[in-house]
Amino acid sequence: MPTATSMTPTSTSDSALLACGRLRARIEAIHPEIDGGRFPAKRELGDVLVVQVDLVADGHDILAGAAHFRHEGATEPRSVPLTPLVNDRWQGSTSLEKLGTMLFSITAWVDEFATWRRGFERKIEAGQDVAVDILSGAALLEAAAARAAGPEKAHLEGVASSLQDKAGTLDEKCRLALDPALVPVVSRLPDPEKVTCLGREVPVTVDPVRARFSAWYEMFPRSCGKGGKHGTFRDAEEWLPYVAGMGFDVLYLPPIHPIGRSHRKGRNNSTTCEKGDPGSCWAIGAREGGHKDVHPELGTLDDFRHFVEKAREHGLAVALDIALQASPDHPYVKEHPEWFRARPDGTIQYAENPPKKYQDIYPFDFEGEAWQSLWQELLSIFLFWAEQGVRVFRVDNPHTKPIAFWEWCLTRVKKTHPDAIFLAEAFTRPKLMYALAKVGFSQSYTYFTWRTTRSELTTYLTEVTRGEVAEVFRPNLWPNTPDILPEHLQFGGSGAFASRLVLAATLSSSYGVYGPAYELMEHEARPGSEEYIDNEKYELKTWDVDRPDSLQELMRRVNRIRKENPALHHNRTLVFHKTDNPSLLCYSKTSSTRDNAVLVVVNLDPHHPQRGAIELDLAALGVPDDSPFQVHDQIGDARFLWRGSRCTVELDPAVMPAHVFRVLRRVRREQDFEYFL
Repeated sequence: MPTATSMTPTSTSDSALLACGRLRARIEAIHPEIDGGRFPAKRELGDVLVVQVDLVADGHDILAGAAHFRHEGATEPRSVPLTPLVNDRWQGSTSLEKLGTMLFSITAWVDEFATWRRGFERKIEAGQDVAVDILSGAALLEAAAARAAGPEKAHLEGVASSLQDKAGTLDEKCRLALDPALVPVVSRLPDPEKVTCLGREVPVTVDPVRARFSAWYEMFPRSCGKGGKHGTFRDAEEWLPYVAGMGFDVLYLPPIHPIGRSHRKGRNNSTTCEKGDPGSCWAIGAREGGHKDVHPELGTLDDFRHFVEKAREHGLAVALDIALQASPDHPYVKEHPEWFRARPDGTIQYAENPPKKYQDIYPFDFEGEAWQSLWQELLSIFLFWAEQGVRVFRVDNPHTKPIAFWEWCLTRVKKTHPDAIFLAEAFTRPKLMYALAKVGFSQSYTYFTWRTTRSELTTYLTEVTRGEVAEVFRPNLWPNTPDILPEHLQFGGSGAFASRLVLAATLSSSYGVYGPAYELMEHEARPGSEEYIDNEKYELKTWDVDRPDSLQELMRRVNRIRKENPALHHNRTLVFHKTDNPSLLCYSKTSSTRDNAVLVVVNLDPHHPQRGAIELDLAALGVPDDSPFQVHDQIGDARFLWRGSRCTVELDPAVMPAHVFRVLRRVRREQDFEYFL
């Protein structure tokens, strides 16, 4: 099969046009391809990468094509014939069995032998003289044989010789020429001067499955101490069974580094720090060290490595927060003042978001005179923690740093650690979020936190799970964060906490919560704000996770439902179903093999029971029209037998604001529930 080398002209000069004059096939509408191949689409280990293209040519000749797949670092591609779909659309695929970057290219050509064979058959059917046509076919076989090797070469030469043998009968020659086994062999051996090549390789990033399907739990290890004492990593290890027992698989820690003392923030973000106030852990750096050091009250670097290993034993990956900023006490400030922006009076510019001032944080100057040495040092922070066993990073405010830096930095981290995952904490403009995804962020925070109505949720989730956006942007839905206590959680009660949990966990294949604040339904905010009162960012907390009103059992059940239903492991099949009550949101997902379907109905009103009719898209659920089917509520364990597309649902938020149905299609007798799959 031809290799994917370029023969496509790069200009419209006469010489270029003449050079491509024999290239009749055209390659168009490549998928997946992001910005003309400038950025990679995203897939996960174990996926099947399906490539689709349009192949067109003048006239009615038969076309053929091939996709050429090469893992970055390999020298020779693996070539796969393209198969036709409809309307000049073609497809080829390969399994993704290695992390890193998969590259693919496309070649296409007019299949002269297949075209000849089709015409030859029609002439025979019409009773026409085909003696000369047999010789034309023999010539095509001879040309293909010249490009073949081994047994194929000998076989093609033998058939061509038999077709040219004057002693052979016409019937025998026709039988040989129409042997269907010849077509795929000759199709793989086109004239290289007539093969159109894409002329470039299109990249696809192959990430760990956790980049697509993950449940995150955020926890401050310093609040794991007993008796109000500052917690250590050893204390935090005692929480691992609790977090893992709820079914989470990523444990996210805010920054674990030494905290600055200059302008240290007090409780509730006060500019006055009282004795014993631990400060914001995002004000990184003190005399004890900086971004590559551990806060001494948490323990040592060995303690942290031990914590990472213990978490792994519980099925948890530790995600570390990387905040590229420094406190005034950070060693960088004295050792490398050139990495910061100086004001006209010679002082270093602290962070501001007028009228807010963050005197405890100095931003880095990413475009200053010393930008190259700064970038190298910041890259080394990621590599350092990767060497300590961390492969998941939550990156603080990446949208306030140059996109070019992230493309450079994340590419280099992934070269060394292709299993690395990066979550962008980027509550910012949509296209900026998408740009960060294109340059390497594996997942991103989203606007879900503030989308509450049926219309808002339907519109937004459709946007981030369809088209080119879905090829690069993996949404990670968070109902709350240490920075954000949205209004609906402040006033919605347990119904709001339960419904937002179910929405986040089932609308997206990745979601997260800031706990234990979430399961304990902490809802007190600073007046007139979306910030927690007595915020854990600025003080140690004591959490009673055994409180009887905790949502931990619901979390455990929801995460179990996610793991047991492959339909919830991805977002591409998300379909919204119509309801006649705007307070009811209904949607479904199906697995890639179509043998698992989940239907979710959520009451968006946290205060009142809501009832309404649902108009189901049965085709999306894989249910035949007017066929009975059973739905099994995975939360409440109730079962219902439905028929047709219309059904009625009632949900009381005081009891449970959501149904998560597994759709069970009937395979035998309608009356026998046990025969549903």
